Amino acid sequence: MGLWQRFTLIFKSKASKALDRAEDPRETLDYSYEKQLELLQKVRRGVADVATSRKRIELQLQGLSQKESTLEEQARAALAQGREDLAREALTRRSGLHQQIADLQGQLAQLQQQEEKLTVAAQQLQTKVESFRTRKETIKATYSAAEATTKINEAFAGISDELGDVGMAVQRAEDKTAEMQARAGAIDELMATGALEDPMGMGKDSITAELEQMASQAEVESTLAAMKNELGSAESKPEIEN
Repeated sequence: MGLWQRFTLIFKSKASKALDRAEDPRETLDYSYEKQLELLQKVRRGVADVATSRKRIELQLQGLSQKESTLEEQARAALAQGREDLAREALTRRSGLHQQIADLQGQLAQLQQQEEKLTVAAQQLQTKVESFRTRKETIKATYSAAEATTKINEAFAGISDELGDVGMAVQRAEDKTAEMQARAGAIDELMATGALEDPMGMGKDSITAELEQMASQAEVESTLAAMKNELGSAESKPEIEN
C-alpha cells in the first residue's frame, strides 16, 4: 500500500470515528422524517395540480356541451323558418365541437387516472410517514432512556471514586481523633498520679494551694524547733563538763 493510500485510509477512519461521535441518532431520525414530510407535500401538491387540471377540462366540456346544445337549437329554429342555409351552418359548427369534446374527454380520462394513482400514492405514503413517526419517537425515547441510564451510571462511578477518597479522609480523621483521645486520657492519668504537677503551684485551686502552704509552714516550724533544740544541747554540754 502506498503512502498516499495509507494516509487516505487513516483520514477516512478518523473522520468516520469523529462523525460517529458527533452523530445523534435522534437528529438523524428527525431529519429523515422531515424529508418524508416534504415528499408527502410534493405528492399532495401533484394531486392538487392534477385535480385542478381535471376541473378545468370539466368546465371546458361543460361549456362546449352547452354551446353544442345552443347550436342544435339554433339549427332547428333556422330550419323552422325556412333558412336551411343557417341550419346547415349551425350544424356544421356543432359537428366541429364534437372533435373538441372528444379530445377533452380523452384528456379528462387520463387526468382522472393520474389523479387516482397520485391519490393512492399519497395515502400510502402518508401511512408510511405516520408509521415512521411512531417508530421514530419510540427509538428516540429508547435512546434518551439509554443515554440517561449511561449518564447515571457514569455519575455513580464518579461518586464511588469520590466516596473512596472521602472514606480515606474519614478514616484519617477517626485515627487522629482516637490519637487525641488517647493523649488526653494519658494526660489525665499523669495528672492524677502527680507526675505532671506544676512545681510553681500553677494550675492548682486555692484550697490545695493553701493546704500546701500550711504544710510547708508547719515543716519550717518543725525544722526550726529541731535546730533550736540542737543548739541548746550544744551550749549546755560545756557547763556539765566543768
